[in-house]
Amino acid sequence: MTIRGVLGDLRQETAIIRGWQFLVVVVVVSLRFGVAAKQDKSKAVKSYWLFKSEPSVFSIEDLEKAPKKTTFWDGVRNYQARNFLRDSIKNGDLVFYYHSNSDPSGIAGVAEVVKEAYPDHTAFDENDDHYDPKSDKKNPTWFMVDVKHVKTFNRIVTLDDLRSIPALKNMAVLQKGSRLSVQPVTEVEWEAIMKKFG
Repeated sequence: MTIRGVLGDLRQETAIIRGWQFLVVVVVVSLRFGVAAKQDKSKAVKSYWLFKSEPSVFSIEDLEKAPKKTTFWDGVRNYQARNFLRDSIKNGDLVFYYHSNSDPSGIAGVAEVVKEAYPDHTAFDENDDHYDPKSDKKNPTWFMVDVKHVKTFNRIVTLDDLRSIPALKNMAVLQKGSRLSVQPVTEVEWEAIMKKFG
């Protein structure tokens, strides 16, 4: 074999090696981009909420003791709150568990949404306090989600505690006349509360 032939073979082998190297780089970059995109998407869709419950009816301690630390959030009979449950709240969303009509009232801990909206069966039960004779099983009016206990705070975070944080001045629960049992919480509000009390 001539020197020219040897050089030709070397060039061909080098081209093949470079081709494989380029292919490996493409695969690695694609995998990394795919993982990053998935993480960004997951982060982007997470939302935060505040759910109110009277502790005499179902407290965060009751949730912690429930099977699998999970329960359904039933009995919502306000249309705006229903819309949040039905249309906006998704699996993985985090919830401030708020004790209402108690002394003191305030945030008792954190729960996570583990099942998205489905018909609230208590609306069809004549023996339930939340029975709605106008609700139709074929076209249900009321919905609920399932939540799981995440954390109980060391103490109740009261409204006065929340008012002491400037970043929370526009928080829904602090607004006059705010009575919704399901309320949105911004990421800034969530982080401010968790940083100080969580």
